[in-house]
Amino acid sequence: MVKRLSRRLMVVILLLALAGCASAGRNFNVPAVQEITMGETSKADITRLFGAPWRTGIEDGRETWTYGHYKYSLFGETKTRDLVLRYDGQGKVASYTFNSTYPEDRQP
Repeated sequence: MVKRLSRRLMVVILLLALAGCASAGRNFNVPAVQEITMGETSKADITRLFGAPWRTGIEDGRETWTYGHYKYSLFGETKTRDLVLRYDGQGKVASYTFNSTYPEDRQP
């Protein structure tokens, strides 16, 4: 009886631990961010470097592409990484923002 209860308790704890972790988005090639040149890098270049965007939209009338990866944990550190690109009328990168809480992405 005690062994059976103990096993059930372990299963419940495992399920709670697994439920405490979630992720959204897709991981992307972070070192390639350095290859982006505003006014020169095209949508085709970005697709070659990062693949299809995770999310697309419009910001201030400009097309935007977002690449993002977000790891949420109930018991550990939440980590986020995102790249937002804004395009001009010719399909070139007008501006971009890269943000990350991953320690390996920090610049010295």
